[in-house]
Amino acid sequence: MKSTLLTALIGAALMIQNAFADPPLAIAVHGGAGTIERGALSSEREQAIRDALEKAVRAGHAILVAGGSSLDAVSAAVEILEDAPEFNAGRGAVLTSEGGVELDASIMNGANLDAGAVAGVKGLRNPIQAARLVMTDSPHVMLVGEGAASFARNRDLVFADDEWFITDFRREQLEAIQARQDAAVTELSEDWFSTVGAVAIDQAGNLASATSTGGMANKRWGRVGDSPIIGAGTYADNRSCAVSATGHGEYFIRHVVAYDICARVAYTGQTLAEAADTVINEVLRQAGGEGGVIAVDPKGRISMPFNTAGMYRAAIHADGSLEVGIYDDEAE
Repeated sequence: MKSTLLTALIGAALMIQNAFADPPLAIAVHGGAGTIERGALSSEREQAIRDALEKAVRAGHAILVAGGSSLDAVSAAVEILEDAPEFNAGRGAVLTSEGGVELDASIMNGANLDAGAVAGVKGLRNPIQAARLVMTDSPHVMLVGEGAASFARNRDLVFADDEWFITDFRREQLEAIQARQDAAVTELSEDWFSTVGAVAIDQAGNLASATSTGGMANKRWGRVGDSPIIGAGTYADNRSCAVSATGHGEYFIRHVVAYDICARVAYTGQTLAEAADTVINEVLRQAGGEGGVIAVDPKGRISMPFNTAGMYRAAIHADGSLEVGIYDDEAE
């Protein structure tokens, strides 16, 4: 009995100590937002999604605990999600109208506002690695298409053939979209905006964010959404917050969502939770945009609002507690 009580007291003390550490460690990940309702997922698929989210957030958190950087943490978390076939990034990415895969990713360092991105890349197993190398090994912020692929090959990043990326689920999804689409309609529409991303704060107090996606199912004409665009789908600034977004990219681009949230924190006195909620549930909703964000501020406070039926998400908060969620009724 005494041993149990002592263990509980020690655990509580550690949680309190971590919560008031300067700075506290925290990390969050997402795997997309959209019309995710209970019963729509099989129990096996739901468990696979939850397991992958937990694996990603724990991997990133382990890096933070070991003294690693927030950049390393978000990179590692996103790589795991890119390799998981349950999400629209890397393996398992949605298919273009021609049945191929085109990948986008971005990353940002809140300590100095350095950023890197790639867009419309084919065959690159982990686009987030290329985005980070654009940030660190080039004078540029964004590279696209064949140029981005050439840059990645010159740095020995791993490429794979189409069959590694394409799953039966995505083939069936594309077939269903094209079967119901009027041939005269060129506008793209869907009710699922899947992307993966991560945000974190490390022991040095540095924030970072990263986002990766296959884009929108049945996309054409080289369409690129918000995920690789700094300020729209990804933003990090030690003075305010780090944000990774998932949603209908055109709206997130028009409203510069990731930057807007950080700007509200920096310039209006809003808390992170207030700023993120305002942008997602007021600004975007009024414009007709759907989606959500994960965000963390310099005190390790995490916010994960979304205006859809669900968002794949996980976090390890500053007090060390783990949160994994899918549906809106799991939101705090």
